[in-house]
Amino acid sequence: MIIERIKYIIWAKDTPRAIAFYRETLGGRVIRQTEHIAEIDICGSIIGIHSGGEDETTWTGLSFQVPDVIAGAAEIVAAGGTLRNDPQPENGEPPHLAMCADPEGNQIMLTRKRG
Repeated sequence: MIIERIKYIIWAKDTPRAIAFYRETLGGRVIRQTEHIAEIDICGSIIGIHSGGEDETTWTGLSFQVPDVIAGAAEIVAAGGTLRNDPQPENGEPPHLAMCADPEGNQIMLTRKRG
């Protein structure tokens, strides 16, 4: 089998809102868009946003590594997402994890690279 690309699919009740969130907040680039699905490239990974979501909170397993999870979580909230828990310091180091959700209820994780 030849694998050409790996995509991660998430659902959206409001597809244009979801596309705007991943494009504007996370720096994604729309590489394909139809009435029902969009493909967004973020750092060489593809996220497929599919219409038909039911506006429910859903764990996705989707994680983004950022330099500062506190600042990143604040950007998520400013863009209409939610912070599911406050990032906490661990063993005297700055927080390395923030659990968030996009405006569609898809839970995403922000992580900081550890030493």
